[in-house]
Amino acid sequence: MDAYADLIRPALFRKQAEDAHELTLHGLAGAGCVPGLLPIAARLLHVHAPCLATSLWGRTFANPVGLAAGMDKEAIAVEGFAALGFSHVEVGTVTGQGQPGNPRPRLFRLPMDHAVINRMGFNNTGAEAVAARLSKRYDPRGGLRRPPCLLGINLGKTKLVPNEAAAEDYAASVHALGRFADYLVVNVSSPNTPGLRDLQGEATLRPLLLAVKAAVDSAAPGTPLLLKIAPDLADAGLDAAVDVALETGCHGVIATNTTIRRDGLQTSVERIAALGAGGLSGAPLQARADAVLARVARRIAGRMPVIGVGGIDSPEAAWRKISLGASLVQVYSALIFAGPLLVRRINAGLVDRVAAAGLASITAAVGRDL
Repeated sequence: MDAYADLIRPALFRKQAEDAHELTLHGLAGAGCVPGLLPIAARLLHVHAPCLATSLWGRTFANPVGLAAGMDKEAIAVEGFAALGFSHVEVGTVTGQGQPGNPRPRLFRLPMDHAVINRMGFNNTGAEAVAARLSKRYDPRGGLRRPPCLLGINLGKTKLVPNEAAAEDYAASVHALGRFADYLVVNVSSPNTPGLRDLQGEATLRPLLLAVKAAVDSAAPGTPLLLKIAPDLADAGLDAAVDVALETGCHGVIATNTTIRRDGLQTSVERIAALGAGGLSGAPLQARADAVLARVARRIAGRMPVIGVGGIDSPEAAWRKISLGASLVQVYSALIFAGPLLVRRINAGLVDRVAAAGLASITAAVGRDL
């Protein structure tokens, strides 16, 4: 019997998707208040295998599997997610100013496709509020009180801030949050903030990244800065974004965000039309995300790491991302359908694949199929 598939998921799926999401988050956050519960969960769910360890930017990731941004926007359940076996949790997206996001309903499951559509719109309480929350639990990087896994913080633009002032908005978030982050991410690729994806263009991306990089050097020197890109960019746009990231001193690229495409779905056209706009994530994104990842990795040619995201729901999918050039991978939508054992299943499967390939470490598999 699969307790999640047979009991928990049906109960959650009877709730509206965002209500179930919030219930899960608060449940994980509450679990951290029960003495001894998270350590027990960690002992059961973590895969301790030296061959999975990866060293990037002077930080050691216990395994390649992390939680993608979007699941824990407010950094309220970092310890709960760490107990599931993630090597890193990327919180956010956080904006310079707090904002409510788009009207509900704005999160939808597509069970036939093992996919999710969201148009959340960067709903969050803002960089200062999230920083205050983090400061109650953790010290800035280098201090003694740190999360039980590495902490990434994903930064976006406040909706009401015009693109011309985006650099100042991102910089404000860096100054508020940078000291807590093991790495920072510039998110210009969500489809749910009007005009945000325009910032991916070469002419606007270069000055933006230079400004954010200067803010990092001032507020949180030594913190890696990554760029998250969309899967919907044409090849020339992908190449240009990668080149700008390299030229401006970024330390990595995350490929990819959600897609606005709707092709190849089993869910009816009428149902998709009724749900409306938003970013699609999950299994249908896998092929496109893999293709973008491979192109990005070839373009980078080892000069900085790539994190692969999009449709990872099994050890096979994670191994494919790594073989196509990802040093780390992240999951989100698959957790909704597969449940909390997913991370252990992926990591255990990766251990088997490293051994079957005759490799000493998962790092030796990075880019082997390029």
